Amino acid sequence: MAIKPRNRVAVRTLGALATVIVLLFTGLAAATQWADPKAQFTPLLGLDLAGGRQIVIEPVVSGSDEASEEQVQQAIDIIRRRIDGSGTAEAEVSRLGGDNIAVAIPGNPSAAQLEALSRSSQLQFRPVLVAQPVGGDAEPPGDQPVLPLPDSFQPEPSPDGQGQDVSPQAPETEDGPDDAETSNGPFPEGLRAQDDADQTQDIPGLPQDGVTPEPADASDLAQITPELEEQFTALNCADDVEGDRVAAAAEDEPVVACATDASEKYILGPVELTGASVEDATAGLEQGQGGTTGRVQVALDLDTQGGETFGEITSRLFQYPQGQAQNRFAIVLDGSAITAPGINEPISGGQASITGDFTMETAEVLANQIKFGALPISFDTLTSEQISPTLGGEQLRMGIIAGMVGLALVFMYSLAQYRALGLVTIGSLAVAAVLAYLAVSLLGWAANFRLTMAGVTGLIVAIGITADSFIVYFERIRDEVRAGRPLRYAVDTGWARARRTILISDAVNLIAAGVLFWLSESSVKAFAFTLGLITVIDLIVIFMFTHPIVSILANTKFFGEGHRWSGMDPERLGAKRSTYLGRGRVNLPPVKTKPSRAEIEGGVV
Repeated sequence: MAIKPRNRVAVRTLGALATVIVLLFTGLAAATQWADPKAQFTPLLGLDLAGGRQIVIEPVVSGSDEASEEQVQQAIDIIRRRIDGSGTAEAEVSRLGGDNIAVAIPGNPSAAQLEALSRSSQLQFRPVLVAQPVGGDAEPPGDQPVLPLPDSFQPEPSPDGQGQDVSPQAPETEDGPDDAETSNGPFPEGLRAQDDADQTQDIPGLPQDGVTPEPADASDLAQITPELEEQFTALNCADDVEGDRVAAAAEDEPVVACATDASEKYILGPVELTGASVEDATAGLEQGQGGTTGRVQVALDLDTQGGETFGEITSRLFQYPQGQAQNRFAIVLDGSAITAPGINEPISGGQASITGDFTMETAEVLANQIKFGALPISFDTLTSEQISPTLGGEQLRMGIIAGMVGLALVFMYSLAQYRALGLVTIGSLAVAAVLAYLAVSLLGWAANFRLTMAGVTGLIVAIGITADSFIVYFERIRDEVRAGRPLRYAVDTGWARARRTILISDAVNLIAAGVLFWLSESSVKAFAFTLGLITVIDLIVIFMFTHPIVSILANTKFFGEGHRWSGMDPERLGAKRSTYLGRGRVNLPPVKTKPSRAEIEGGVV
């Protein structure tokens, strides 16, 4: 038997939904086999349901006996953001006792996550004095200059390629560039320390007659002492200890450091700006005069004071030629330079962007390092121990039972109210449950989403939201049947009216879930997330399963002719008598209205 055109559309829609489910299942199965870290077929559980590890850390403040109230609170906020930024959902960060901080992480956190909690992570902005690629002919990093972000336009790079992040080249002499490199190395001419005291009398920047000249500013090469040059020459970027040494260095003194990827080493000036001035750092596409340029950038937002200081720094660095080391500044985190871009022009207003050879993934990593890497103090780990679930399996089991009871009641009501049509409700809820399970499991692998008791509550509450959509649709169809329309036409008319109501209702639920998610913390955030997730799934199910199924059933004899057990029996619904005229036209009986005064006086009535 040929399939009717109306049914073909419905079948294609159901096929698309089946494809989505198969792809989700296949993706989850593939992640359990080959992904790193591996996924699992069951959702990840939070602290209250599966336990985890609790670490108690003690603040250590340099030059002070104890941390201030502001320092501890800032540390709690930054640790919470750092944990959330690494994808560890439902972690709990709280103050314990006086100044100690307790961090509870669900599951089994990695050694790197645990180490990052206690490591000092002072984000520093230091000007570059000298830069040299590591490994002889190694290429310097590919970061492009930091550019301002004006409201109207962003300057284009110069056509000759200036402004790239490159290390300073040794100046040529009469003997050629090779001789110059041999004599001066990475240092500007006249700043190379000599062993012979007589040869250093006319070299600026080195001690003269036992007196060290006072540096004019943080970029002054007079800060480079023979001892600092020796440290730079002996610096081994493969040595992990170097980062700890740089992190412990005084902020008001120059220091030698390596790039995070060990591709370049530097002599850096004193700290001129810290991570405390960074309000936000985000990754995205660079904006040009005509729209996006297609390049990925990291946008920085500084506070008012930091913006003013940054403007003074960039104005000074811009005076040096692009491509020269002193035109660059380094952002140092954990003793390593995570980036060292150059300056295209002075940057005022506290907004800047870093562009270069970024992918979206590497840009997001750099943005997170800048945004969350500014711990105001360092910490010592006091205790680290495994903790048991606060609710446990019994409470989870009771929550699942509550959900099953709710589903059973919805099933019973649907069958009693809509008879055979209630089976569509049961099938729709089953599809929604499959989609929700696959989505939660995949999010556990991809975003470390963990299901807590609050999240389970959100899933249970969402059953009512999903059932409400079906009821709105079915009642609209019944209204059309009561008006005398045959079921196959009542389905289309009822859907056109119910669709608007369902979209508005789910939009309100999504707005409420979004507000709860962004303005709340901990368990309320988990409830809001699952509520929003099921609302989206409800829209998918109602559009891609419920409506197509009802459209197909309306063309069957059992439902189309209004069998008394179909749930769409016109007589049971009190339908008006009508005559079907074909082509979707129905001759409805006249509606009785109150007679007018003229009709009464004229004796019509």
